Amino acid sequence: MIKDPHATAAALLPLVGGPANVISVAHCMTRLRLGLADRSRVDDEALRAVPGVLGVVEDGASYQVVLGPGVVGRVTAAFEALLAAGRIGTADDRADGDGRDDDGEDGGKTAGADDASVTPAVAPAVTPAADTTVAPAADTADALARRGAELKARQKARNATPLKTVLRRVADIFVPLIPALIGCGIVAGIAGLLTNLRWLPGLTPALTALSSAFMALIAVFVGHNTAREFGGTPVLGGAVAAVVVYPGVAKVTAFGTALAPGQGGVLGALAAAVLGTYVEKWCRARLPGTLDVLLTPTLTVLVSGLLTLYVLMYAAGEVATAIGTAADWLLTTTGALAGLILGGLFLPLVMLGLHQALIPIHTTLIEQQGHTVLLPILAMAGAGQVGAAAAVYVRLRHDTSLRTTIRSALPAGLLGVGEPLIYGVSLPLGRPFLTACVGGAAGGAFVGLFAMLGTEVGATAIGPSGWALFPLLAGGGGWAVTAGVYGGGLLTGYAVGFLATYFFGLPDGAGRPVCDPEKHEPRPADRPGPRPASPR
Repeated sequence: MIKDPHATAAALLPLVGGPANVISVAHCMTRLRLGLADRSRVDDEALRAVPGVLGVVEDGASYQVVLGPGVVGRVTAAFEALLAAGRIGTADDRADGDGRDDDGEDGGKTAGADDASVTPAVAPAVTPAADTTVAPAADTADALARRGAELKARQKARNATPLKTVLRRVADIFVPLIPALIGCGIVAGIAGLLTNLRWLPGLTPALTALSSAFMALIAVFVGHNTAREFGGTPVLGGAVAAVVVYPGVAKVTAFGTALAPGQGGVLGALAAAVLGTYVEKWCRARLPGTLDVLLTPTLTVLVSGLLTLYVLMYAAGEVATAIGTAADWLLTTTGALAGLILGGLFLPLVMLGLHQALIPIHTTLIEQQGHTVLLPILAMAGAGQVGAAAAVYVRLRHDTSLRTTIRSALPAGLLGVGEPLIYGVSLPLGRPFLTACVGGAAGGAFVGLFAMLGTEVGATAIGPSGWALFPLLAGGGGWAVTAGVYGGGLLTGYAVGFLATYFFGLPDGAGRPVCDPEKHEPRPADRPGPRPASPR
């Protein structure tokens, strides 16, 4: 755990190329997200070795340092302070006339965007004692790190596809909203608990207002972020999307039906802001400067707003309703099977980057129903991953370096940060990745089965998973029952992931020493030359 965010930030800044190399800084639930001018100036190996760094994620638009929940915010604040101070110092150096950064390199380089990939934070390899030579089947942590890097290289072409680019943009729109979703979700949970217990009746309406206000205006924030992501003016994107939640739309009729405030939700706001961005760009490319100031904002709001009212809100509303209906039907009718499929396939989706397509679906369900029923099921994939890593730890007891890596990554895995375990342990080993999916499928089937029986488990916000999701749980049976079902799913995922990996996830003989530790010599069967005769 990081105890001094300032020290961590001070260690990270020079390793990412210094202040002159950092274009932008942001953070989500677990990652410090940096925009870099020159990717080649990053010292990956030294960065992964910084205490508290769980891994690094290379995504075309940003370089992401995985720090974990509850830590990343403090490190980001300290990093931004150091960055501001460093830029002042760089400006002073340039004022002296040398025109170079403090490290003597020319600033302002621009590198091409890297493809999305993940590199784990791997603990330094520990050399085994001279009397315990490790068998070839027992991979070292360094070997697994190299294999993970090879897997990263193989995925470069896949991560550069137009679909992946669109999904990354969707993630960049919604990820900045996650802290507010979490905060409001926990406040909503507290308000619901107080209401059920009939405690503090004078306070619960205030808590309800606090938790609901953001969701009532989330369309505006989605519009703002969408316009920024697609190259438009953010405030114009927010202005166009605001019509979705304006109460006065109830007086507007589209397709013979009166509109409802919030109809279409975040999907309508997303579509409206994208449309507004294209209208704005079209106007700016054709209007002279004297008219651009007045006409471009006016036409953007007018044209995009009218199309949103008379087309997009109705269409997005139908889509959002279909999503909610499908999710309810899926779990109440085929809950165990649906949970098994979703829980089993989520790790491959994460590996391919396709899980980002689920973010608008989660947000739509939270808008409609107050919680998303998909996230607790998908979180079971992380439980299978933890169980698989624990089995590798037990089976490969002679591989000191790999066990050190697992020990450092397991706490983060329990809190839902799975990248170090995926790319540092299970995926490079091969079979443990598949058995981790089996564990996730079992946990998902457990939660889905209870949904069929009438005990639905939902999450009031997206972002956390694992044990960090408990404060955000919600369901029709009350928090205690909901938490019991979710906890049972986690334990099922741990157990099945462990057993499947222990018995089927590793080759026979994996982890056995090639020599006899007590006699400091090879086993008779492994000595060169003829084998000793068997006693008669």
